[in-house]
Amino acid sequence: MRLRLENQGRITLPEEVTSALGVSSGDEISLEPCDGGFLITRHVVPVPSSRTQVVVSSPVDQPETGGLKEAVARKNLQTSMEAIRGVGPKLSELLARRGVRNVEDALYLLPHRYEDRRQVQDISRLRPGLTEVFSGRVLSAGMTATKGGRRFFEAVVADDTGSVTLKWFNSNPTFMKRVWRVDRVGVFTGEAAQFGYQREVHHPDAEWLEPGKGVADVLAADPVNFGRIVPVYPLTEGLSQKVMRRVMKEVVDGFLSNVRELIPGNILQPLNLPGLRDSLRDVHLPPPESLLDDLNSGKTPAHRALAFDEFFYWELGLALKRRGVTLEEGIAFQVTHRYTKQLARLLPFELTQAQRRVLSEIKTDMMSPHPMHRLVQGDVGCGKTLVALMAALVAVENGYQVAIMAPTEILAEQHWLVIHRWCAELGVVSVLITAGLKGRAKSEALAQVADGRADIVIGTHAVIQEKIGFARLGLGIIDEQHRFGVLQRGILRKKGTNPDILVMTATPIPRTLAMTLFGDLSLSVIDELPPGRTPVETKVFFESRRAQVYGIINEEVSKGHQAYVIYPLVEETEKSDLKAASQMAEHLERDVFPDLRIGLLHGRMSPEEKESVMGSFKARELDILVSTTVIEVGIDVPNATVMVIEHAERFGLSQLHQLRGRVGRGSARSRCILLTPGRLSEDGERRLRVMESTSDGFRIAEADLEIRGPGDFLGTRQSGMPDFRVANILRDASILEQARQSAFDLLESDPELSASEHVSLKEELLRRWGQRLELAATG
Repeated sequence: MRLRLENQGRITLPEEVTSALGVSSGDEISLEPCDGGFLITRHVVPVPSSRTQVVVSSPVDQPETGGLKEAVARKNLQTSMEAIRGVGPKLSELLARRGVRNVEDALYLLPHRYEDRRQVQDISRLRPGLTEVFSGRVLSAGMTATKGGRRFFEAVVADDTGSVTLKWFNSNPTFMKRVWRVDRVGVFTGEAAQFGYQREVHHPDAEWLEPGKGVADVLAADPVNFGRIVPVYPLTEGLSQKVMRRVMKEVVDGFLSNVRELIPGNILQPLNLPGLRDSLRDVHLPPPESLLDDLNSGKTPAHRALAFDEFFYWELGLALKRRGVTLEEGIAFQVTHRYTKQLARLLPFELTQAQRRVLSEIKTDMMSPHPMHRLVQGDVGCGKTLVALMAALVAVENGYQVAIMAPTEILAEQHWLVIHRWCAELGVVSVLITAGLKGRAKSEALAQVADGRADIVIGTHAVIQEKIGFARLGLGIIDEQHRFGVLQRGILRKKGTNPDILVMTATPIPRTLAMTLFGDLSLSVIDELPPGRTPVETKVFFESRRAQVYGIINEEVSKGHQAYVIYPLVEETEKSDLKAASQMAEHLERDVFPDLRIGLLHGRMSPEEKESVMGSFKARELDILVSTTVIEVGIDVPNATVMVIEHAERFGLSQLHQLRGRVGRGSARSRCILLTPGRLSEDGERRLRVMESTSDGFRIAEADLEIRGPGDFLGTRQSGMPDFRVANILRDASILEQARQSAFDLLESDPELSASEHVSLKEELLRRWGQRLELAATG
């Protein structure tokens, strides 16, 4: 295809190009070099003269019209907000604060609720709790004050059916008196509330009637804000809903046609989901037949389709990643049983059926010529650490090294304390590497890893830092995965030549999260606890019953059992009213249990000091162990039958569940007492009641996710959780399942997404998630 440049910067475009671009004679366009051709952009508004000059030195080959149309559409969606009619530099800056810098950002900034403004309501029929439109005449207006002396502006407005009081608590009195004049008639919008016999609306919007005009005239003059269900957008200071709605309507009307329908219709139609373009229009400009409740709960077909769109691309990326891994060449390990059988003989107990099953799944993966990518889930106390050690020993039997990565120094130390004892008996060398390791000890540890003397390397994410080199890494084990993102997994893999990866979670992850975060991993579940465990009775006690709690500890110790007392902090600070472990250990020893043996354990102690204290507790040389949360994982003392958690309301659900898992490990009746001052937030109370009602880790994880939401549940910064703009994994769990199934089915039929109808889909996938999921390598 050729373009002909005529004099005075005019260009002659072939007819198929003008129709593809939607341009006509006299439109202003600009040309930019693009993929061996030129990208042509039509300007919606007049552009600065510096951009209207078109210079072409010779006729140019153009891409085919279909590709050109897509390139133009992509370019148009990146149009700056300043190019939108009515958006100047100041408004553009306010929109940028809300994350809206271009047209695509605007289309995906969805309303967070909707208001029904389809009809004007009589004042007598205003319903408390609903935002409604009403009209009336101002009967009185002026400053007044509460009994406490707080001043506010108040107006009374009436129609033929009744009156309503309007109030503003932060307003400019001079401005309000000038605007709110007696006998002035207006149309008002706000949420009604009932206080005794008085109906009130606080901070309503107002549109004033001009002389000779009626209410219908006001509504007809502003169809963006009246006569329909209107969107209510998240704002920033200085930005009003009226301005936001006007801007959003400009964007939808002017640019929606550039949104490309890339997910095949044969995927969307069976699920009764509309296309992307229709969905975006309907969430910003809801059709008249829309149901307000469905809009506000995000359950309209349009909301569901947008959630599906986001989930589909993410799951497609995970499916491609998984497929890429299965095609890579890995290490085909041989199971020689040299160390694993020896370890099984050393254990004072039998492995459970669930442990054996999961170990068999892991061994099958390790024997395959492709890299293992497996997630092991299980409840507290199900024996994941032992399964991980068995897998590690398979790698060591084959002359490979193993890296075990934990999210915190404390957890890394816990693993090392458990694992190095078994390794020492087997003649396997294990080293601990954390950020706290210094000087000669650190140099020696790094040297052992680099020259291959260290078989099993345990540490924090410091293990995956650049300066640590492995001689022959064959297996990476990542503990407490939902504190690690996808990228950390990738970095660990690069430490060896496609090593196997085994991921373990210390507490169960709800199914929706597992699909979102670990869709590229195979799943194993250890769904059985070792025999002899007893259910733990859990009760909430308030501060007023502290003496009774101490009585329970005395009673258990008198039976020959032991107790844990857990505190949130090591030492009290001036700012904190939390009871701290060090001071309370002294208090308990001196004032409460003078005849009992009390030990102290906290995170500031060296690994050797911790091991000494835990050894004393296990050998029954201590009656009570006062500790911070360092005992969260890895301590197994069957004789401990009672745990008291101070300030239980300050702990998260999964942490409380982890802590509780330290008792109930023997056959005696065990108790967990959640001690709290009594001043509980709503969420705090919900957490403690969940702990009282169940000991099922999967149910607790679901409740934790509901209370905290995905971001907090995972810890947003390192979670690996994708930043969905529309989708919500709690609300849209069923849509996530559908999207996952559809994505994996599509790859079954077109493994490389190389079919002509899927090429654009693949480009969009790489644009959205390619970097995050490191997809370039997987095809």
